Amino acid sequence: MSQAHAHRRRSRRAEPVSRILSIKRHHGAIHNRRRRPPIMSEPAFIAVDWGTTSFRLWLLSRSGAVLAERRSAEGMTTAARTGFAEVLQSHLDAIGAPDNLPVLVCGMAGARQGWVEAGYIDVPAALSAVLDGAVRVPGQARDVRILPGLAQRDKNAPDVMRGEETQLLGALASTDAGEKLVCMPGTHSKWVTVKGGDVTGFATFMTGELFEVISKQTILSHAVAEADAFTGEHEAFRAAVRDIYANPQLATNRLFTLRSGQLLHGLTATDAKAKLSGIMIGLEIAGAHANARRDTPVVLIGSGALGALYEGAFTALDIQYTVIDADEAVRRGLLAAANTIWS
Repeated sequence: MSQAHAHRRRSRRAEPVSRILSIKRHHGAIHNRRRRPPIMSEPAFIAVDWGTTSFRLWLLSRSGAVLAERRSAEGMTTAARTGFAEVLQSHLDAIGAPDNLPVLVCGMAGARQGWVEAGYIDVPAALSAVLDGAVRVPGQARDVRILPGLAQRDKNAPDVMRGEETQLLGALASTDAGEKLVCMPGTHSKWVTVKGGDVTGFATFMTGELFEVISKQTILSHAVAEADAFTGEHEAFRAAVRDIYANPQLATNRLFTLRSGQLLHGLTATDAKAKLSGIMIGLEIAGAHANARRDTPVVLIGSGALGALYEGAFTALDIQYTVIDADEAVRRGLLAAANTIWS
């Protein structure tokens, strides 16, 4: 699926952010890239985003210049078996990182099943509280710290995030201080309410995981099996977004119409899959707006095909939004945190 470009509605003030040079994603084999350091640029920190199934490392100057980077599939699941310290050191050796440089880590390395549990900061809270909660990894020759996640302890809506708080740090530095909704698409999408730099609440939606299950393990798997790629501009996708946003109570009914539509009206597999995606994403947006004003500006932290689908959904619903690249956000967040911790 290609990035959707037409009919985007973005706030003008976010234009500079959209021009930020994105780091391209690489999957599968370990990716290593070195860059010639800019003049007067010296390595200051090592920033690591350690996910469940992925590992990303950047050697950064204090100004944020990327001097080297590493990417691999050695996420928490793999590192828990082979050793977190060993995985990190292998990548540090590969880029020739100086022994005295500190390392700042975000993501699942701080989970209970990770390297060292970093705990959570309870919301509502200022994002800066995340920096104060950084946990130092014991027994390491260099200073290695892991950022905590965020927790919402409301008994009616308990929720947690780990890793996304660092994206918030990086993304919100480029936006104004007004109230906004931040959308972070993924297997488990996050919607965060931010007011004046404080996180006041958030909600997780299992949109990506449910889409995967429905499209592969239900009767609808036959309806979408032969689908071609589609984008956020696909009319069947946008129509489904608009319909389910207006009628969220009919979600399970609308899902079955994908099957009956093929049997009775010749609905194509591509249109069926586009509609399925539109139903799931539109339902998520309706849920996010259940506790927020519809006119609250949305900041979309995303990239690639998935980010393009959300852009298409926002356009279909006439929702004003700005886009910040997810890779750029996490790297900027780690840089801001590192500059504060080791000032």
